[in-house]
Parts: sequence; structure tokens; C-alpha cells
Amino acid sequence: MSPAGLCCLFFLCVLAFCWVPAGCYPDGKVTKVCGSMKPHHGASGQTKPSPYNLSTNTTIFSPGDHIQVTLSGTTSFGGFLLEARDADDQASESAVGSFILTDPSKTQLLTCNKQQGSAVSQTSKVQQTEVVVIWEAPKDSPKEVQFFVTVVTHYNVFWVKQRGPIIYQHGVTPHPPHSTTTSAPPHTTTPSILPGPFTSDGCGLSKTCLLDPPGCNPKEDPHCFFLSMTPQGHDKSSVMFELSGPADGYVAFALSWDRWMGDDDVYLCINDGDSVSVSAAFATGRKYPRDQTQSDLHGKSWRLADGVIQCKFSRPVIPTTVDSQRFHLDHEYYLFLANGHADNGAIWKHKHQPLISEKKILITGSSSVLRGYRGPVSMKLHGGLMLFAWMLTGSVGTFIASFYKPDWPDRTVMGQKVWFQIHRCLMMVTVILTIVAFWLPFFYRGGWSKHAGVHPYLGCCVLALSLLQPIMARFRPSPNADR
Repeated sequence: MSPAGLCCLFFLCVLAFCWVPAGCYPDGKVTKVCGSMKPHHGASGQTKPSPYNLSTNTTIFSPGDHIQVTLSGTTSFGGFLLEARDADDQASESAVGSFILTDPSKTQLLTCNKQQGSAVSQTSKVQQTEVVVIWEAPKDSPKEVQFFVTVVTHYNVFWVKQRGPIIYQHGVTPHPPHSTTTSAPPHTTTPSILPGPFTSDGCGLSKTCLLDPPGCNPKEDPHCFFLSMTPQGHDKSSVMFELSGPADGYVAFALSWDRWMGDDDVYLCINDGDSVSVSAAFATGRKYPRDQTQSDLHGKSWRLADGVIQCKFSRPVIPTTVDSQRFHLDHEYYLFLANGHADNGAIWKHKHQPLISEKKILITGSSSVLRGYRGPVSMKLHGGLMLFAWMLTGSVGTFIASFYKPDWPDRTVMGQKVWFQIHRCLMMVTVILTIVAFWLPFFYRGGWSKHAGVHPYLGCCVLALSLLQPIMARFRPSPNADR
């Protein structure tokens, strides 16, 4: 392959790597919550009256009948989960019967409790005001069936397991109507407003801090990223966290076993209009944090001012719930600090490379001031060498070979024409720089990167083609040959 071909291939590879499909999670595939019907959005369901209504075209049915079920509202909704259950067994989380879609472009069937088509949800985030489906009564249908629906207006505005109408088999006496008002959820502590901004005073003395830029003070600098950790109690049974950073959407930090995103314990402070939502979540790979919860987070408080989000909370060193995904705080972790945009409580990918602590830190250990980086020197050098090799030396070498052959016809350098020696030197430099740049990520990562997508494979192709170039040149006829 010619040098020009190699340059074109590399350019296409760069374009392919830079193209990253943006994705969120509005596809309605929510079988994980078939039982509870509660979204994992890090917020509690609404307690005020719901603007949405469930209705059926009949109150009497027989096994095998088709019943029309309609979800409608005075305001649009972006998501929903609809199920039918045994009205006599309120403790049961098993769906009854199956549904038939009337508009597959906007609705889809889900498999709950290993029963295909036993629930219905949306297919996208497109706003709707009405959904109509058909429920098919099973042969072993209970005598009384009630419909339930969870409706999501926006990410953090939703009504959980709203009761719908009850339908009865022929011959069954209907019960007096029950109120369909959503019951109030268990009492939760409402985050309070911080009296003033955080300060870096005491960092390294009474609390451990991660600051960016180094030495900044969030009390005086609105562009300061600040995370502090303060063990509480004589036995250090809990830790208080303070988080601050410039953001119009959210600031977050994560505890990680390594310096790579994935399998991390994440804590989020999200701008929710006129307040801040404080929650914890778990990040798997380079994906949206899932299973947001406020469990084990105590003393939550926040502040919004001058484009800066600040929040404070404490959590026990050892999680109090057995199935909690929270990390134990009596271990050493790397710290990640990120910020980005949020829309109705749903966060988007962080704007910049996360700030990562230079070393692991024991959360309950002695106080210190940490330094972090947003891009390791070796990775910056990797990108710089690749750009220098293919955007400068490789391109110039190809240009010389293509347009400067007629120049300096009588001048030679070490027995070869000037254009040829310049071309050869530049291409050799290109190959050497490519080899060095190729190995830098391996030295940094300590091996192959499993979460870097297609980029490592493209790098291998570029290196192979680069090494093939001098091999082909070795068997190429000399510049003065008849061929």
C-alpha cells in the first residue's frame, strides 16, 4: 500500500474511532422491575394525585376474552409499565394473562415472571398522551383481575404502581370501589440547603481532600473541583463527604478499584431545577450508572449558586443492607471526579475526562491532600506522537514523493537523489514514531484494554500496515530502474 493509502486509512480509522453512538435508556426494557414496578431513577414516586388514568371497555370477562385497556392523561408521558395482577392477592408480584399490541411502533411486550407478553412498556422516549392495548384473559384466570401502571412524566417525576380498574369473571359479585389514590411512600429525609459554600480549610489536617486545580478553595473559586472526606465518630463508623464543582447539570465522584471506568461505586449530586438530588448508583463498564438509590445516605444537604453545585452527605463505612452495592469504606480506592449536563434529573456523559487521584486512598485513613490528573502523560504522548507521525512526517514524505521528483535533478545525497532520501527518512521516522506510540498504552494499562472499544484493533491495523511499508520498499525496484 502506498504512503498516501496509509494516510487515508489512518484518517478513516480516526473518524471511526471518534464516532461514538450516544445512548440513554428510554427503550422500555424494564423487566428488572417487573415485580416492584418502581423505576431506579434515584427519586421517590410522586404522592400528589396522578394526571393519568387507566380504563377498560368492560368490567366483566370470561377466560379467553379480549379486554381493551387504555392509559390516558391530561399531560404527556415518556414511559410506562402496565401489568395485570390477581386482585385477591395484593402481595403477589406475578403478572396475569398476556397483552396484544395495537401500535407496535410505540409499545412493546415484556416477559415478566417467565410469562411472555405479560407486561407492556414504551419503545422510545417519544411523548404520548394515550396508549391502547388488548389484554387476553388466560384459561386459569383468577376471579378478579386488577390493572396496575407506573407512569414516568420525566426522569425523576413518576407515579409508581398506580391502581387501575378491577374486572370480574361472570358470576362474581363486584366489591365496593376502592380509592385509586396513590398511597404515600415511607417517610424519607428531605435534603436541606447548605448555609454557605464549602472551604478547603482543614484539608490535610482534619479531612482528606481532592482539589482541581491544586490548592484551590471552593469558597473563593467557583471553578474549583472539590471533594472532601471526614471520618466521623471515635470508631470511624461513618464518613462525611463534601462535593463541589462548576456544573449546570451534575457533579459526581466514584470509588474505584483501578484507574479505569467500570464496576465503580458512584455518588451523584444532580441539579433538579430549584433543588439538588443526592443519590448513589453503580456503574458497570462505560455505561450510564444504574440502580440509583438514597439508601444509606444520611444528613443530605445541598447548595446551588453561581453555576456551582455543592452537596454533603454521610454514609456508614459498612453498608447496612445485605444486598447493597455500596463499597466498604475501610478499603483503598482511586477517586474519580466528574461533571456534566443533566436533563430532568437524567445525567449525560461527563463533559471532560474525569479527574482521577494519582494513588489509592484509604477513605477512613489519616487526612491528606490528594492530587489528580485528567489525562496521563503517557496517553497524551501516545496521541501526540501519532498525530506528529501521520499528520506531519507521513504526509510530508508522501507529498515529497508525489510532487518533487523533478526537482534537484543533478544533486544526490549518499548516492541517492535528494527527493528520495528526504522521502525515505520521513517515512522511517513515521514508522518509528508509530511503533513507540503503539506501545505506550500497553505500558500504561499493563496489557490489553478490554473497555476501549474498537480503538486498540485499529491501532494494531495501523501498526501492521506501517511495518509492511518498509518491507515492501525493500523489494521495490531502485528509483533508476527501468521498471
